[in-house]
Amino acid sequence: MIASAPLTAEAIERGYNNRAAFPDYQEWFDQWTARSESAREALRPSLDLRYGSGPKETLDLYLPPTPARGTFMFIHGGWWRSLDKADHAFVAPAFVAAGLAVALVNYDLSPAVTIATIVEQCRHAVLWLMRDGPSRGAPTPLVIGGHSAGGHLTAMMYTTNWRGRGLSQTPFTGGVSLSGIHDLTPLVQFSYNVDFRLDDAEARRLSPIDRQPLTDAPLLLAVGANETSEFARQTDLLWDAWPQNHPPGVTAPLRIANRHHYSVVLDYADPASALTQATLALFPLR
Repeated sequence: MIASAPLTAEAIERGYNNRAAFPDYQEWFDQWTARSESAREALRPSLDLRYGSGPKETLDLYLPPTPARGTFMFIHGGWWRSLDKADHAFVAPAFVAAGLAVALVNYDLSPAVTIATIVEQCRHAVLWLMRDGPSRGAPTPLVIGGHSAGGHLTAMMYTTNWRGRGLSQTPFTGGVSLSGIHDLTPLVQFSYNVDFRLDDAEARRLSPIDRQPLTDAPLLLAVGANETSEFARQTDLLWDAWPQNHPPGVTAPLRIANRHHYSVVLDYADPASALTQATLALFPLR
């Protein structure tokens, strides 16, 4: 196969600057906010439970009215440098209605911390859920998912040596990378790298496609059909790199029609959406 030519800095900016690509982003942020406020009011979660020592190492926990049959841990996006778990409470209601606990995770943001530190903080959140989740009403099985940068962080959980962290086995039974970043090397030339502070070596070290998954747990890969070509390519890269993690019966990444980078995550607010249903299918039947 002939290698494709490296992207120019201008092409990288077009491919990764979603706010420029989708100038209606604020309308979608406003929908996130309104739906999240409604979710918090209806579900009365436990807010800001501390899972680590960092300033933002906290999570919000949403519980169903009867004992949960598992837990969905969701990691927000925002290029590792913006947004908050509070912006994504709209993810919780569909899963709570299905009898699941939902843990919405925060993490410290760049440039105050590195992406490597954020990866480590997400590991802390997983370990907290394994240790303290059941007593808080958030039992296993655990499925991890995330959007955009959160998709990258989800994939990095697959490359973690959990036995080296005191667990007898991989703590999760499945995962979702929605519009995830799986090859960080183009970001060295991206304008946001003023905050990421990536060089080529660190970008490769933090790229899931350059790491081996240490579990065969299924990983659902999904992307909006109207996203930039780079986000579609990022999804395909991990699909090709990790065939052992394809969910049973799934023959291609999920491409969600009529959705772009900011609208696609709102499909989690719809219990009947293909995204929500495919995520629920990652939980073992009981």
